[in-house]
Amino acid sequence: MPTMWLSDAQKIGVAFCSGGGFFLIGGVMLFFDRAMLAMGNILFLIGLTIIIGPAKTLLFFARKQKAKGTAAFFAGLALILFRWPLIGFLVELYGIFVLFGDFLGTIASFARNLPVVGPYIGMAVDRSGLGRRNTELPV
Repeated sequence: MPTMWLSDAQKIGVAFCSGGGFFLIGGVMLFFDRAMLAMGNILFLIGLTIIIGPAKTLLFFARKQKAKGTAAFFAGLALILFRWPLIGFLVELYGIFVLFGDFLGTIASFARNLPVVGPYIGMAVDRSGLGRRNTELPV
């Protein structure tokens, strides 16, 4: 299998982000378990920092266009840590959509190429209009 273009440190960052995702899913499945949600968020932030670097991470969260998403993401994390996991998760989910909404089209096009479920994901993406989010329509 061909290796990816990531360095070894970035591969470790991807592992941290994946672990964070699994902890977030586990926290939701366990009826918004506060400890698992907090661990998932921390692992995700560590992984993101390792993948793109500390300076680019700070620049990403400090952009003026993403201020609302950054505030919602960190407010949701604080609410989870202050024992309001359901409300905190919903606020954080809004922040994630604002912060990472530009990447959803890229993720959808990657998922479209998966072997078994790719065509079904492609149909769902076409119905939702997610795939044409950043493209210009012909006039």
